Amino acid sequence: MEASPKPAIVLVRPQLGQNIGKAARAMLNFGLTEMRIVAPRDGWPNPDAGPSASGADIVLERARVFDTVKQAVADCSAIYASTVRRRDLVMPVLSPEAMAKEIASSSAPSCILFGPERSGLETEDVALAKAIVTVPINPDFGSLNLAQAVILLAYEWSKRSELAVPPDKPLEPVAPHGELEGLIGQLDEALVEKGYFHPPSRTEATRNTLRTIFTKSGWSSREVKAVRGVIRALMGPERRRD
Repeated sequence: MEASPKPAIVLVRPQLGQNIGKAARAMLNFGLTEMRIVAPRDGWPNPDAGPSASGADIVLERARVFDTVKQAVADCSAIYASTVRRRDLVMPVLSPEAMAKEIASSSAPSCILFGPERSGLETEDVALAKAIVTVPINPDFGSLNLAQAVILLAYEWSKRSELAVPPDKPLEPVAPHGELEGLIGQLDEALVEKGYFHPPSRTEATRNTLRTIFTKSGWSSREVKAVRGVIRALMGPERRRD
């Protein structure tokens, strides 16, 4: 199955170059590289963006600047507006998870709008979107900065991307049962020597419990050898420390 296009991140009238850089860093952490900037207050390029990006230079170098939101989203079929403010607009309100699911299941170009740091998106900006995206947030302190908002939604998208696939590292094969029996026998001998099984009436039940611990966990040969080494060290004479 072909992967869905990555969403573009559209920063609408951002105010500080530092925040643009931090947003770029948040994007690249989760595999997003297409930043679109609409009418940045201090112009573009901004010398404060680079240091704040902490190495996410590829995002800043590829960033495209537009005069209006309409121009920035003209090639997108699915537009999502990130906002925590209530709106007098009749449109779907999605969670980040629902937004990410829609993006991942579609081949249509998509983008996510983020408003200025101080005021957020204007109603006219939100009206261009197919849905509002909002996060559960403290109603008495709904203050997310720009980079925080970007990282929340970028993370949700990344959970449905190739980044969510764990590294391909083969697991160790499970140890043969004979190796486990050797470990259990060694442990039993050590416990008998130390008088562990008491009272005698509980000896068999205790042995069964210990056997269950070692046989149900899928130990590898390496792990079995490591534990047997521990038992030998505990039972043998103390090593001299010169």
